[in-house]
Amino acid sequence: MNIITHFGKYVIMLKGMISKPENTKVYWKEFMLQCNDIGVGSLGIVSIVSVFIGAVSAVQTSYQLVSPLIPKTTIAQIVRDTVILEFAPTLVCIVLAGVVGSKIASELGNMRVSEQIDALEIMGINTKTFLIMPKITAALVMIPLLVILSMVLGIWGGRFAGNASGILSYDTFDRGLLLDFRAFNVWFALIKGYTFAFIISSIPAYYGYHVQGGALEIGRSSTKAVVVSCIMILLSDYILAALLL
Repeated sequence: MNIITHFGKYVIMLKGMISKPENTKVYWKEFMLQCNDIGVGSLGIVSIVSVFIGAVSAVQTSYQLVSPLIPKTTIAQIVRDTVILEFAPTLVCIVLAGVVGSKIASELGNMRVSEQIDALEIMGINTKTFLIMPKITAALVMIPLLVILSMVLGIWGGRFAGNASGILSYDTFDRGLLLDFRAFNVWFALIKGYTFAFIISSIPAYYGYHVQGGALEIGRSSTKAVVVSCIMILLSDYILAALLL
């Protein structure tokens, strides 16, 4: 029953968020600010995670492919497909759920506890539209771009690690990248990126917007928002894979 209650309040929040902005310039400024926080602010952690994911994938794949009958180009194919299909969209978005999701939940929770949201509502401002919609819209714009960046850096990390460790040369890796490439894999990763972006932004916004209590409850709501977001990312990852692959 508690899950149904939360889901109902979540849907009501999303419904109340969809309305015409009172002042487009103010909303645009907030949208750009959120794009900077979500996108530019996450570049460092996404870049580091992506490069090392690709590098580890290349090394571990070469360790498992011990048969001399398997060509070295297979390593590049496996790194390419695993990075594009799973590592770049899913693992990076799980990391972003902790970085971006906790920030959104704590920011809105602090505004709720300090009664800033109540003050905005007294002024006649639709707080759901003003505070939540720019965050979700910015996430839908920036997180898929971060996923694309993660794909590129992950493949580059595997290419660099393969050559640095003497597993396979750059030319061999490049030939493997082009073998049996399916463009649908990239589209599938972007579909997952948009889905995960909505989860990462909307669920923490719900927990932060509806927090009650003091500073302790803000921390609890942020933790709960990250946990629920990660679970929903994994669940939607399975559903999308079962439906589209």
